[in-house]
Amino acid sequence: MTERVSVVVIGGGPTGVTAASLLAREGVDCLVLDRWADVYPQPRAVHLDDEIYRILSRLGLRREFAAISRPSRGLRLLDPDHDVLAEFTRSGHDGVHGFPQASMFDQPDLERVLRAGLARLPSARFRGDVEVTGIVRNELGGDGAVTVELRDRETGEPDAVFADYVLGCDGANSVVRDSIGATLTDLGFAQRWLVVDIATGTDLGQWEGVHQVCSSERAATFMRIGDDRYRWEFQLLEGESAADFGSVEALRPLLRPWIGTIPTGDLTLVRTTDYTFHARIADTWRAGRVFLLGDAAHLTPPFIGQGMGAGLRDADNLTWKLSGVLRGALPESDLDSYQRERKPHAAAMIRQAVSVGRIMTGGGRAGTLLRRAIAPALHRIPGVNSLVLDSATPALHRSTLVRPGGIRSGLAGRVCPNAPVGGTSRFDDHVGRRFALVCDHLAQTSERRAAREAGVVLVEVSPADPLGRWLAEGGVHSALVRPDRTVLATGATARRALRSGLLTRGERQ
Repeated sequence: MTERVSVVVIGGGPTGVTAASLLAREGVDCLVLDRWADVYPQPRAVHLDDEIYRILSRLGLRREFAAISRPSRGLRLLDPDHDVLAEFTRSGHDGVHGFPQASMFDQPDLERVLRAGLARLPSARFRGDVEVTGIVRNELGGDGAVTVELRDRETGEPDAVFADYVLGCDGANSVVRDSIGATLTDLGFAQRWLVVDIATGTDLGQWEGVHQVCSSERAATFMRIGDDRYRWEFQLLEGESAADFGSVEALRPLLRPWIGTIPTGDLTLVRTTDYTFHARIADTWRAGRVFLLGDAAHLTPPFIGQGMGAGLRDADNLTWKLSGVLRGALPESDLDSYQRERKPHAAAMIRQAVSVGRIMTGGGRAGTLLRRAIAPALHRIPGVNSLVLDSATPALHRSTLVRPGGIRSGLAGRVCPNAPVGGTSRFDDHVGRRFALVCDHLAQTSERRAAREAGVVLVEVSPADPLGRWLAEGGVHSALVRPDRTVLATGATARRALRSGLLTRGERQ
């Protein structure tokens, strides 16, 4: 008998395991399929921001991630001679969500934390060592189940699984993307870089932030990602490849500004590889019951550290909607909002990364001279420091689940802060994975009843509270917040925000 599950997640990386974990915490039956039996051991992503840290916290993994990560203290811009052009420093305090605004980590460590969390959820299962060979959609007849065809990589035996929905989290060479006929649109950026990971028990004594060497010839990035782990990225010159840098000795001319005279024997080369940084986005993210997430849907250059985070944002955006559809609380048409919201957001982040990359690496000799002239004055321009260090991302576009109010409100589509509520907890702990109505006044009895009937948590704050000030800055007195912490709608009163969000019982069911 072919197995039937509610959701099959193809790809057991950070995006896929996060999506499955979010669904399983809502009681949705999930099966994760991956071609590897264990965590892929090579380091890749090394950075996430506090919005993504917040997702990990909602998965119950806050302490585990804190144990394997370290906060990054900002950004230092260097010229080709490694003289400091500008420095943007974060304080030691957490951001508006209660977490460091930038955290460094080793991806295999994060994946082990995520998989351990998944294993504790009874509604989720993981099956490794399988290769997905095809996706067959059957949406014109029968019950619409999607057939996932696969092969056991150890025995070679074919198999299949029926799924109500399929999430393609299978990376840049996505089988799922090919199966739905989606194509990647090139956004006009490609650079070849050398990525180097080194482990050492010797402290390099470097500033605890990201070092960015701005150069049109040999741009470079350096960051500490753990107690004994360091990452470098160097733009490759014409004709160079990773094969030219296969040992610490071969790398020493590039590493010397950071490692000085540290003996070669004290440095362990974990990995060196060449990688082409691309900027691409899929034209279609959904075909019926099949969705694309993560690198299957978009590829981001690493200059703002948002590649992996974009995939976790996809998972957070889609899973609460899919859970609502499966239990009958949301119409299936609301799933169309996934691409409508996430695609423009991902494209904006990709373009921002491309712009930063070009500013730091482009322009030839003239670009180098211009950076030397302009960068030292940046910190004196009001607002530039906070702009560089701010981890907030753009608002989501209008959809059935993002309903901007009047022209004064800029909150719809933005993330509600994880601010303290009541002095004893933060917003996420207080609300859980539910809708919430935040208002800076005492709600009327009828408004309380309407919120209760709609299954919405009422959060009443004073105008002086952090959330009260947030509402005032947005020009409103109430905000309806979705389970993924995005503002659905706003209003002058609690009743108006509820009506704008179409969340009364009769309208949503």
